[in-house]
Amino acid sequence: MLIQVNGERQEVSDGLPLSELVIHLKLRAEQIAIELNHEVLRRAAWAATTLKPGDRIEIVHFVGGGVTS
Repeated sequence: MLIQVNGERQEVSDGLPLSELVIHLKLRAEQIAIELNHEVLRRAAWAATTLKPGDRIEIVHFVGGGVTS
């Protein structure tokens, strides 16, 4: 089935859990936030969230840093 990840079309298995997409994309769960169809999802919900054809996913990566004094 086709979904969209950060604006790019991707073919994935039917009924793929969101948590498996994270693994497939080789992402570190603790360093990202995911929005599914304009709704931010808690990490605890990823395994129970099944992707559907046409879903739009935005993945944001957190980057550490800051000001040193």
